[in-house]
Amino acid sequence: MSKFTKNLKYYIPVLVFGFCVGSIITNFIPGIILSKNIWEYLKNLLLLLPPVFILIGLFEVWIPQSTIEKHFGESHGISAWLWLILLSTTIVGGLYVSLPLAYALWNKGTRMRLVFAFLGFSTICRIPMTFFEASFLGIKFTLIRYLIAIPLVILFSVILEKINRKPITPNPQNT
Repeated sequence: MSKFTKNLKYYIPVLVFGFCVGSIITNFIPGIILSKNIWEYLKNLLLLLPPVFILIGLFEVWIPQSTIEKHFGESHGISAWLWLILLSTTIVGGLYVSLPLAYALWNKGTRMRLVFAFLGFSTICRIPMTFFEASFLGIKFTLIRYLIAIPLVILFSVILEKINRKPITPNPQNT
């Protein structure tokens, strides 16, 4: 692998930033629109992430590992799936919130299939999305989608755990 391809991840943001600055200077409309979109995205991200990280930090401190292992560990029951669905309905902010929370759950001893399921549930079971979907497509459509999607998320999370034969252990500093 060449030095250029190793450092490509650094060149792309610099090129995009240069394109945006050049577009603003030359009044290139597509570049100006891109600049505004990037700015709005970054602003939303910077407003969302600090409270999310504070809440996840509180989750790490307030909820003991033994509680998570009891409910979401190796000996989990059907209630674990229901708790994950309930937890995922409260997610606002999509994967920005789900991924750090899934990592926190995993670090506390949650079984891998439940982490995969949590990520799947958090993309399909969010309350704001459900209300939006039901208002435009109808409650019948939303219920059918839930009845199809939830068992599929469970099935594929179990399959993904089985595919991953080598157990992944959480960060040893946190155990």
